[in-house]
Amino acid sequence: MIGAVIAKKTVRSSFDHYNRRDFTKFRSNWAEDATWTVPGSISVSGVTKGKQAIEAAFAKMLEHYPRMQFTVKDVFVSSIFAMGGTNNIAVEWDVAQTNREGKEFHNSGVSIMQIKRGKAVAICEYLFNTDIMKEAWGGLNRSSILQAWMLISFLVVKSWCNNRSRDMRL
Repeated sequence: MIGAVIAKKTVRSSFDHYNRRDFTKFRSNWAEDATWTVPGSISVSGVTKGKQAIEAAFAKMLEHYPRMQFTVKDVFVSSIFAMGGTNNIAVEWDVAQTNREGKEFHNSGVSIMQIKRGKAVAICEYLFNTDIMKEAWGGLNRSSILQAWMLISFLVVKSWCNNRSRDMRL
């Protein structure tokens, strides 16, 4: 039971370190060969392997999101009797972000962490609303899709008018 208490405390403090931008302490809980996975089809989706590559991915996120604040809602531990720092942990969280353009976004998610000897060896992030992330990273949203459709329609009509005008002169 003490292992579960320590695991929960460590995970919460890791999110606190991230929120305070204390990355030395934040990354101290990662194994050198850790993997970070974000499933889906957003720009940050994929598998990042190795502590240094994960650090680079987080640095990229911070460039895009000058403000990124996590709130841990709950932490679940798979084995309350696990000893030796080996366990599986699920963390439910909310995040408030502001991107470089100053737009604010709110999302929620769950992180599933595999811990061995007290270090995170595999983390998988499940985002509740990937449409929000697509928009936050500058992907197409409904407004930009509509604008693109209107631009294409305008160009098609303009081309048609130019061709009709030329046909009329002949």
